[in-house]
Amino acid sequence: MAKIEVDETRCKGCELCAAACAKKCIAMSKTFSATGYYPAFLCAPELCSGCGLCAQVCPDLAISVFKEAVR
Repeated sequence: MAKIEVDETRCKGCELCAAACAKKCIAMSKTFSATGYYPAFLCAPELCSGCGLCAQVCPDLAISVFKEAVR
């Protein structure tokens, strides 16, 4: 199981992460963040593979990717 976390104080809503996500599990919020942008969020966590493309394309370094260790 993988997941991403978006730092809403850094995200400027450029939508590059949503475009890069092959699984289409990232969407843009319908409400403003405290900084005045529509931040990205993980809309379908069950689809996230933790590939990290979203974090790689984020110009603001707002996305962290977490993967559960396989035992």
